[in-house]
Amino acid sequence: MKIDEFYRGTANLNLNGSIAALVPAIIIAVGNLYYFQNNQIMFLTIPFVIYSFISFQLYLFRMKQSISIGHNLSPSNSLYRNIFEARHLVVVYMNYQDSSLYFFFPDGHQAGILKKYRQKEHLLLKKPRIYILYNCQNQAIGFFKINHLKIEVYDQHRKYVGCFETEKRSWWKKKKEMLDESGQYIGSVEGSTTFMDERVLNQSREQVGRLRRGWMPVEWSGRFPEANTPVLSLSESLSEKDKLLRMSFLVNEYFIER
Repeated sequence: MKIDEFYRGTANLNLNGSIAALVPAIIIAVGNLYYFQNNQIMFLTIPFVIYSFISFQLYLFRMKQSISIGHNLSPSNSLYRNIFEARHLVVVYMNYQDSSLYFFFPDGHQAGILKKYRQKEHLLLKKPRIYILYNCQNQAIGFFKINHLKIEVYDQHRKYVGCFETEKRSWWKKKKEMLDESGQYIGSVEGSTTFMDERVLNQSREQVGRLRRGWMPVEWSGRFPEANTPVLSLSESLSEKDKLLRMSFLVNEYFIER
């Protein structure tokens, strides 16, 4: 999938919402016309009509974006082979029904997706939430299991590689650390409380990763029209296992703290 197809998909969701909102409005209008014949009842249709109108305008806006982006994308395949190869990834959060986190390469091709694993719920046993990282071939390459204040990380072979831990220091500040498979401290995450700018540090307090909003290279603007779309940067010196472990803070950022 390319970024223009993603925007087209979100446009269709807005169109479906616009059509769905008209259904109760039509039912109220028809019911009032044939049974109640009360002009005041027609006011009940106003919220549905307004929502339908706004959703349709969003549909038109997203479709316009999709068409514009499509003109700026290369018809060839992506220059990148896997999600861990890219120095930068564009991060798009979708909060429809089941929230998901989409990753795109700078050339506009999808790099992967992070979403919740659907488990069968048990009435007496509450299972821990699990999020799975898929690559662009829809293959599972990472697993994140939420266990209280800890996010356990497993690779594609279900081998434990480390964890992300949080500790509340005050009502507005948390300590965020990362540990390897042996429990050794390998770094932390520090960020701003007012805007998105999360910095991933190693044990020497050197920056090895960053998630920030409002940083979008000019040459990407034709493919990613929204300048405030977050960009994830990971150091090239990190191995694939290390990058997977560092990406655990995204689970905390988008699926726990939000």
